[in-house]
Amino acid sequence: MADEKLARLREAVTGLGQISDKEKSGFISLVSRYLSGNEEQIEWGKIHTPTDEVVVPYDTLAAPPEDLAATKALLDKLAVLKLNGGLGTTMGCTGPKSVIEVRNGFTFLDLIVVQIESLNKKYGSNVPLLLMNSFNTHDDTLKIVEKYANSNIQIHTFNQSQYPRVVADEFLPWPSKGKTDKDGWYPPGHGDIFPSLMNSGKLDLLLSQGKEYVFIANSDNLGAIVDMKILNHLIHKQNEYCMEVTPKTLADVKGGTLISYEGRVQLLEIAQVPDAHVNEFKSIEKFKIFNTNNLWVSLKAIKRLVEADALKMEIIPNPKEVEGVKVLQLETAAGAAIRFFDHAIGMNVPRSRFLPVKATSDLQLVQSDLYTLVDGFVTRNAARTNPSNPSIELGPEFKKVGCFLGRFKSIPSIVELESLKVSGDVWFGSGIVLKGKVTITAKPGVKLEIPDGKVIENKDINGPEDL
Repeated sequence: MADEKLARLREAVTGLGQISDKEKSGFISLVSRYLSGNEEQIEWGKIHTPTDEVVVPYDTLAAPPEDLAATKALLDKLAVLKLNGGLGTTMGCTGPKSVIEVRNGFTFLDLIVVQIESLNKKYGSNVPLLLMNSFNTHDDTLKIVEKYANSNIQIHTFNQSQYPRVVADEFLPWPSKGKTDKDGWYPPGHGDIFPSLMNSGKLDLLLSQGKEYVFIANSDNLGAIVDMKILNHLIHKQNEYCMEVTPKTLADVKGGTLISYEGRVQLLEIAQVPDAHVNEFKSIEKFKIFNTNNLWVSLKAIKRLVEADALKMEIIPNPKEVEGVKVLQLETAAGAAIRFFDHAIGMNVPRSRFLPVKATSDLQLVQSDLYTLVDGFVTRNAARTNPSNPSIELGPEFKKVGCFLGRFKSIPSIVELESLKVSGDVWFGSGIVLKGKVTITAKPGVKLEIPDGKVIENKDINGPEDL
C-alpha cells in the first residue's frame, strides 16, 4: 500500500514545473522515509544525562585571544546565518517577521546588520551575513536588503526548499490537484538548511572564502550574537557541531533537550517521548536544559554529510487544514542533525543568549527599561537583581503589534516587576512604573485607562476605583 502511494505521489511530483529536480528528490525522499514507518523509536531506558564533556558549561571556556590580529583570524573563519523564513502573521504583520520594529525604530534585521557591521569595523574582519528565506519572505527580503547596499558586510540571501502540501485523503501533492498558488506549498522546516545551503551554491562560496564555521540562529532571537569564547573553543577542539542550550524554567518545559544515547549526543523533542514519560520529560529536575536553536556548525562537515545524504533527521508530521482541505506537511529541525556530526557538543550558555520575540508580551520586555541598545546589541539593565525576566500575559486586545503599540503612550518601567497580567480594554499612559505582582482587568464593555506617571505595586486593579 505504501509503495503504491509513493509511486502515485512520485509520478504527480514529476509533473510539477515550479520546483527544481533537487527539491523534487528531497521531497520524495522525505515522503518515502515517512511512509516506510522505519523512524527509530527512542528506548527510554537507554537515555542518559550528558556529562560536562558533552554539554560544556559556558563558564569553563577559556578566554579568547585579546589581540586584534588573533581575534580577526578567528572571525575570518566565521559566517552568520539567520533563519528568515517566518512571517509575522501571529503578531498581525504582513511580510517577514524580521522587519518588525523592535526598539528605537530598529527592526530585527537592522539590529543583526548593525551588530555584524560593528564587529567587522572593530576587528577589520569580513564576517558575511546569510539569510535563509522561504518563498513566503524572499521577495520582501530582497527589497529590504537593498538598503544595506553600502554597509561593510557581504549579505547573501538564498531560499530554503519549496515542497508541495499533500492532500491527506488522496495522498497527492495539492498543486497537482490545481492548487498552484502559495497555499499549495510549504517550507519544510529549518532542518532543510543543510541541503539548501549546498544546493544554493552558498556553501561552496563560503568554503572558497576560507570560512570554517557557520553560526545559525532564528532572526527573532535578540540574544543570538557572535560569541568569541564559543568560536575559539570550537576551532581549538574541532567540534563539528555545537548546540547552545540553557537551563529550563517552567516556561520552557516543552523545549527539546540534549541526551546521551547509545554513545552519541542527541536532541530529544517532546513529540518523540512516549506518553508514559511526558511528565518526566517536562520536569526540570531530570531534563535541566533546552535547545535555544543557536547552532554552530562546521561547513566542511555539512558538505560531507549532505553529499553522502546522511542527514536523516526525525520527521515532524504537521497536519493542517487550509481552506477546508486537510493537508500534511513533513518537516525536519536543524537541531536534530546533531547526532550525525563528529565531536558534537552542547554548550550550556547564560539565559541572556536566548531572548526570542514570539509575541507582543516579549516585545514589551525588550522595548522596556529592562534593556538598553548599544551598537545593535540588546543588553539587560544591571539594575534588575532578579536573574529571570518578569512574566507578562497580555489579553487578545494586545496580540497584534499595531494594537499593542497603540495601547501604550510609552512602555512602562518594569525593572522591579515580577508578573503582569492584563485583560480587557486597557490603555496605558506615559511614565508608568509597575512593580511586584500586578493584575489589571477591565470589565466587559469598560475602557480602563491607567493615568500618566502612575506607580502600581503588588496590586489587582479591576476598575478606576482601584487606581
